[in-house]
Amino acid sequence: METLLNGLVRGAIYALIALGYTMVYGILGMINFAHGEVYMIGMFAGILTLAACASLDVLPFGISLALAFGMAMTISAAYGYTNERVAYRPLRKAHILAPLISAVGVSTFLQNFIMNAQTKDKLDFPQAYSQPLVETTFQLGGAQISLLQILIIGLSVALMVGLQLLVMYTPLGKAMRACSQDRTMASLVGIPVDRVITYTFIIGSALAAAAGMLFSMYNSVARFDSGYIAGLRAFTAAVLGGIGNIPGAMLGGFLIGLIEDLTAYHYGADWKDISAFCALMIILIFRPRGLLGERVAEKL
Repeated sequence: METLLNGLVRGAIYALIALGYTMVYGILGMINFAHGEVYMIGMFAGILTLAACASLDVLPFGISLALAFGMAMTISAAYGYTNERVAYRPLRKAHILAPLISAVGVSTFLQNFIMNAQTKDKLDFPQAYSQPLVETTFQLGGAQISLLQILIIGLSVALMVGLQLLVMYTPLGKAMRACSQDRTMASLVGIPVDRVITYTFIIGSALAAAAGMLFSMYNSVARFDSGYIAGLRAFTAAVLGGIGNIPGAMLGGFLIGLIEDLTAYHYGADWKDISAFCALMIILIFRPRGLLGERVAEKL
């Protein structure tokens, strides 16, 4: 039971990151390989905000956490916006490899920028803000679940539901779905495609920052290279669920988290990465578009 709970917690974090990959791919048909670094920047922004709050010691516990989440999401959203304007928009009509190479370049730049601007060593999450949540536990099915685990799963699900409602029931969401189907026709009916793409990057980056904050609270540390592995696993989750499909990214994230933790429980931590990618290969053999991906016929 504890292994299942840990897998759900880890999967919720992967799902939040995977949403950024799948949203960008759904509209642009490209993979934003710098997305993992935006997630990592959210980690650092949140930790530094909490450190400042702890040093000032004037804000209550809950307000400090909310402020840290807000700062992390705002700063990461700003980086996502800048990445789209500087690295991706000028190459939107270039050869398909050009934005891919640009994304890898942005990823390398951001990773080294944080390493030099902050530290190449690990950055500890302030224990004063995570320890009370870890120590408050409840019994669930014979296992203990901490308040921090409940917070991670609850907040992640709330953000996912909020994103789904935004995409399905708001004018911006309708514009996103139109651009995903056909950007040219969307522009012909008056939809500001460039603005919609910018909002997509901003929303995806903010969700990744929230995931970064939750993960750093759960593991108590952050590193300048934390985004690489997390981003790779989240990208795997997006492909597993069906790249470009928002519910698929959510499902893929939870499945990857559960597969990793169940494998680590039964066979050891060294096998968890192998099992996740083996599961991906097996599923893609039988469902090349992912679990919730749909085959779309070309219309002539």
